Amino acid sequence: MSFRTKVFLSITATVVLAVWIVAAVVSTLVTQSFERRDAQRTAGIVSQYRREMGRRGEDVARRVKAVADSDIVQRLAVNFNGPVDSSQYYSQALALAQEQSLDFLELVGPDAGIISSAEWQARFGYKEDWIAQPTDWNAQMAFLKKEDLADGSALGLIAVRSVKAGDGTLFVAGGRRLDKEFLDSLPVTDGVRVQLYRNFEPLAPADALVEEVRRQPREQTRVSGAVTETAIPLQGREGQLLAILLIENSRAELLSLRQYIQTTAGAVGVAGVLLGLMLSFWTASRVTRPLRDLASSVREVAAGNWDTRASVSSSDEVGQLARDFNGMTEQLREQRDRMIQAERVAAWRELARRLAHELKNPLFPLQITIENLQRSRDAAPEQFDEVFRESTSTLLAELGHLKTIIGRFSDFAKMPAPQLEPVDVNQVAREVMQLFEAQLRAPGQPAIEIKLQMEAYPGEVRADPDQLRRALRNLVLNALDAMPQGGTLTVRTSRHDNKVALEVSDTGQGLTPEECDRLFTPYYTTKLHGTGLGLAIVQSVVSDHKGTITVQSEPGKGTTFRIELTT
Repeated sequence: MSFRTKVFLSITATVVLAVWIVAAVVSTLVTQSFERRDAQRTAGIVSQYRREMGRRGEDVARRVKAVADSDIVQRLAVNFNGPVDSSQYYSQALALAQEQSLDFLELVGPDAGIISSAEWQARFGYKEDWIAQPTDWNAQMAFLKKEDLADGSALGLIAVRSVKAGDGTLFVAGGRRLDKEFLDSLPVTDGVRVQLYRNFEPLAPADALVEEVRRQPREQTRVSGAVTETAIPLQGREGQLLAILLIENSRAELLSLRQYIQTTAGAVGVAGVLLGLMLSFWTASRVTRPLRDLASSVREVAAGNWDTRASVSSSDEVGQLARDFNGMTEQLREQRDRMIQAERVAAWRELARRLAHELKNPLFPLQITIENLQRSRDAAPEQFDEVFRESTSTLLAELGHLKTIIGRFSDFAKMPAPQLEPVDVNQVAREVMQLFEAQLRAPGQPAIEIKLQMEAYPGEVRADPDQLRRALRNLVLNALDAMPQGGTLTVRTSRHDNKVALEVSDTGQGLTPEECDRLFTPYYTTKLHGTGLGLAIVQSVVSDHKGTITVQSEPGKGTTFRIELTT
């Protein structure tokens, strides 16, 4: 992955993460704020209904008190001082209830018997033992009570007031029905729904929260989907659970706002990401352009163009890096020039030394031979012809030696360009080894075993067959010279990926690491007699074929030369 891509991805990831964090924080803060507001609203609604229930209770108590203070009830109380015919008051409760807009009203005598009932007149004479309990009813607030009716039961908000009747007490119990009409009469708030579940009659499966309150009669609140539910247990005077008031507060506004925030955040996020992509692409291109230019300059220098200079377009770290690179390449160029000059001087010195050494050997016999001729002619003229013939033979041999030396230097100096064509490496190796069979089998030659380890189908390479044979011959000659006492000569071919390898191994005396480092230097040799050009010619051939040559050797363990060529 390029540096530009890394910068691009880093900036993009940063923008995406920042947008996501902002959206998440905003959504969380707004949601928390609305949750608090929703909780406050729900608490306010519950408190409002509690106040309304209290107000309705006070209204019921006031109306019942008005009935107790009415002339009819007061006369009834006075009449209880003597004999009273209660039947004449049979329908009186109904009239009083209608007058005070009460759904329930009963007049109960001192003996707890019903004198008159507005909701169920047939209950005349029934006993209401609970009302005769020692209680200060005039100080009591309204309470919930299950009322038995002719067609079933009902839930009522009841208040009781007592009136002194002779030696006893006349009781007035009245109230209003708690049903759907009663709930509809309560203050209406948008998004709020109130339901009443009566606990004294069989019901269809109710809300889960209602069932929970039935098991544990206490006020409970639960958030369920788009609604906040609050269940309030309604208990009678003795604490028994008579009904459950379920207040449902809609959270549609909150969910709508949350959806709007999420949608807006998504749209802003997409826009931010797109903007971040463009910004990161532009920033990555701008930031990495000097680095790309610098990398291109590095490649130019690596390719051998030492005069390349990186452009300096800023004063920051990248600009300083470009300036340092330019300074480095300038120093490298100066060092290269100095090294080239030093190498040239060293090469000329080595050439002069090698030429002096190589030419000095045949010149000395030439000088001695000519001096012998001169002495023989002056000392013994009659033997001069025989000495002359021997001397001319020596002179011709040494002159041939000189010609050979000069030819080798000439061949190395004018290595021709390779003529490339498809070449079978196995075939080249076999042809070269056939040339040495006669030499190795000649009497007096050291016993050298030849091993050919050829891969079946190594593939063809683009090469000059003549130059490849010449390089291989030089390697074989070098291996033979390394084994004067005999040994094993191994020639191998192999293929690795798109490269074909040709190896020549011997079991000779081997080379030291220092000798391996200088082995391919022209005119360097480890032999007593040699020009030092054989391996230099091999390296030149391999280099012209865009290949590589390496050497592996240890003293006493032999040497292996490896040529790799691209198919």
